[in-house]
Amino acid sequence: MALASPQVRAICVEANEFPYLSNQFRVRGVPHTVINRRASFVGALPEPDFVAAVLEGAGIPVEDTPHPDPPPLGGREISARGPSTEIAAS
Repeated sequence: MALASPQVRAICVEANEFPYLSNQFRVRGVPHTVINRRASFVGALPEPDFVAAVLEGAGIPVEDTPHPDPPPLGGREISARGPSTEIAAS
C-alpha cells in the first residue's frame, strides 16, 4: 500500500532485533501489523481482508470505500487461470 500511495507510510521492524518495540506492541506472532498505533492484527490475510483491516484500523469505514475494478495489465489479456509462468528446473 505504501508503494502505491504517497498517503501511506510503512515501516518494517524485525521483532527479534527490537525487543522493546515487540514488547510495546505485544508482538506474539508475525506478521503483526499495527495501524496508527490504534489497531493491529496478526497473520497473513488475503489481500481484500488485509485492505479492509487496514482501512478499519485507520478509522475509514469499509462500507464507504469504493471497490474499483483492477487496472488492466498493460493491455495483455489474461486467461481465467492467470498469467502463464515457465519455471525451468536444473
